[in-house]
Amino acid sequence: MYTAVRLLVAWGVNVLALMVADWVFSGFTIERWGPLLLAGAVFGLANAFLKPLLTFIAIPLIILTFGIAYFFVNVAILAFTEWVVPNFSIDGFWTYVGAVIVMWLVNVALGRLLRAVEGETAWD
Repeated sequence: MYTAVRLLVAWGVNVLALMVADWVFSGFTIERWGPLLLAGAVFGLANAFLKPLLTFIAIPLIILTFGIAYFFVNVAILAFTEWVVPNFSIDGFWTYVGAVIVMWLVNVALGRLLRAVEGETAWD
C-alpha cells in the first residue's frame, strides 16, 4: 500500500511540474487534463525505465563533459514524453532546456517538502 501511495504522489509531483512548466513557457503547451495526466505518467515511467538505459549509453559522454551531458538525457526524456503524448507540444530547444530546469526545481522543492512532512529532515 505504501508503494502505491508513493507512486501516486510521484505522479502528482510530475503533473504539477508539467503544469508549472506550461505556465512559465509560452512554447510549452499541454491541452486539457487528459494529456496532462498521461504526460505525468509517461514522464515518470520514462524516468524509471528509459533514463537508466540512456544514462548507461551516454556514460562516456557524461564523463567527458563532467556531467553536463546528463542534463541532455533529461531533455531526451522530456522529448520522448512529448512525442508519445497527444496534444502536448514543446516549441524550441531553449524551451526544452528551461522546462527541464523548471521541472527539476519543482521536483526538488516538493521532494524536500514531502520528506519534511514524513518527518525526515529536508536535507537527507
